[in-house]
Amino acid sequence: MDYEAFEAAHKPQLQSSGVPEHFWPELYRKLSEQAFDAGLSFSLLAVDYGEETRAAEDPVWALQVSKEGGLKANDPTEIYLIDHAWTFRTDNARQLLNAHPELVSRLAVMMGLQQDDDVPPNAYIPRILQDMWRWCNMYSLNADGLSVENRMPIWYVMDEVGSAILHSDTPNCRVVPFMHIPEGITYSLLFPTEDIDEGENVCRDFVENVPLGSRERDALLLPWRYDSFVKEDFSQSEPPKEYFLAGHIEESLPDPDVPPPLIDGNRPLKVYSQYELVNQYLTDPSYELVSDPAEADILWMTSHFKEFRELSENNPNKFVNQFPFENVLTIKDLLSIVCRRAAQKSAASSGDGDGDEVSLASNPRWLPVTYNLKTELVPFVAYYQNRAQRGLDNHWIVKPWNLARTLDTHITDSLTQMMRLQQTGPKIAQKYIEHPVLFERAELEASVKFDVRYVLLVKSVDELCAYVYTNFFLRFANKPFQMDDFDDYEKHFTVMNYGQFQLRHMKCDEFVQTWHTQYPQHPWDQIETDICEMLREMLQGATKVGPPCGIGASAQSRALYAVDLMLEWTEAGSRIQPKLLEVNFTPDCQRACEYYPEFYNDVFNLLFLDQENLDVFRRIV
Repeated sequence: MDYEAFEAAHKPQLQSSGVPEHFWPELYRKLSEQAFDAGLSFSLLAVDYGEETRAAEDPVWALQVSKEGGLKANDPTEIYLIDHAWTFRTDNARQLLNAHPELVSRLAVMMGLQQDDDVPPNAYIPRILQDMWRWCNMYSLNADGLSVENRMPIWYVMDEVGSAILHSDTPNCRVVPFMHIPEGITYSLLFPTEDIDEGENVCRDFVENVPLGSRERDALLLPWRYDSFVKEDFSQSEPPKEYFLAGHIEESLPDPDVPPPLIDGNRPLKVYSQYELVNQYLTDPSYELVSDPAEADILWMTSHFKEFRELSENNPNKFVNQFPFENVLTIKDLLSIVCRRAAQKSAASSGDGDGDEVSLASNPRWLPVTYNLKTELVPFVAYYQNRAQRGLDNHWIVKPWNLARTLDTHITDSLTQMMRLQQTGPKIAQKYIEHPVLFERAELEASVKFDVRYVLLVKSVDELCAYVYTNFFLRFANKPFQMDDFDDYEKHFTVMNYGQFQLRHMKCDEFVQTWHTQYPQHPWDQIETDICEMLREMLQGATKVGPPCGIGASAQSRALYAVDLMLEWTEAGSRIQPKLLEVNFTPDCQRACEYYPEFYNDVFNLLFLDQENLDVFRRIV
């Protein structure tokens, strides 16, 4: 690859990373010659703390300019290749360390962990997994054709030179990741942003583009610089309507004067479905499948439908399986906002240190405390530190609000890790359920986590009308539950129908029979009543305010959602509390169809023909 081809291939990422153009020819030369010459210009120094004990966030090493005359920012040769000592994804970090003891030893030295010749390398793995968030950096791939899985963040620890560069609010250099396309290898690029004198330490800004002096910046720097947030306000208030519209695809509202669709009972309703299971299992003669949406009376879409005004004006007798602005339920950060409308009173107050434990409780009781790590970062840190101050459990599940199947989802009690995860994309932090109700799996001779999925059917929102499908669905973890090894997927997660996991099938009737044996003091009927009450309050919160802050009314809309929940022991283990996890748009209903072949017949008859099969439906509002 000559220079012109190199520049053409790499110009977009060099520009987006802010690498000045005068460095590009030298970068090309060093990559071509594999010239790792940082040792000619820098010295690696161990930081000596004397008699003092080094705190966890204190630096171990520093990088100093040793080049005679120092570095000049306008010198086109002053760009350096930094190799990566370790590249990993969070789900394989432990596996890689176990497989490479020499890497463990190298990282232990870099991270300043106590080295003892008599201690085997794998003894340092737990500390490395705990401390690595102060040392690692992240990039992601975003090429056309990549799967969602392959777009997940890739973490890396730079070599000894790159890892010794300290943080400063007034940095003198930048370090950015760079993928060399011909090799398919990612390096880091070190270059000065101002002149650096000989003998001066090299410093970069660990949280670029976050305003100096802001509390958000202080929070993001917690992995390297401790600060107290216990006196900050951790209360949550509802954001303005602009927040609900941010990044939202434009959506129209139906004409409110258009009457509800008229159904011709003398012929089958024509159904156009984008979901193959509907085409396969909708067998009731009251319906006829069609391939042209223009012919249909019912549109059953798996893609997002937004043209509600156009539908009401041009096709007033056509139904669609979505409501305007239903994303307030199906996007995780918005769901927590609308659910908080069901709170009995303000759940949190300013962290003055004088509040009692109740002020930190979830409110409503069925919603795990949830913070948006983008817009509520400082309140979250304040809430976390107040819990820590009171000795309360502080394990959280950090998950993207716009992904499913537990992708890029992490369980941790490390505030350091959470501050780093915040930088990989929009996330919520939701209080992890540390006392889940467990289910004994006889074949494992152990008790495991499980969650419950209810299908929720909404017929209208102006006069709220909704049902649950009482044949609920269960998902089980594959390993005994303990509050440890949070990177062990089969211990802490229940989604086993993707990947190479064993899926435990159990119908709800069998589950209820076994439940009565395991928990005779807690009748399932009462638990289901509590679940239905929770779903009723959730829907009331989601419809209490009009669009864009709530679901919009539409006489032509009907909807099916899947609600995932868990059960938690509360009141010292004497009471079982349902906890809402998430609401799913166009959920996978394969198990529903396989277990109950009449599933879609029953659903369509309820939603479109007002035929209630009371054997399988329960009205909740």
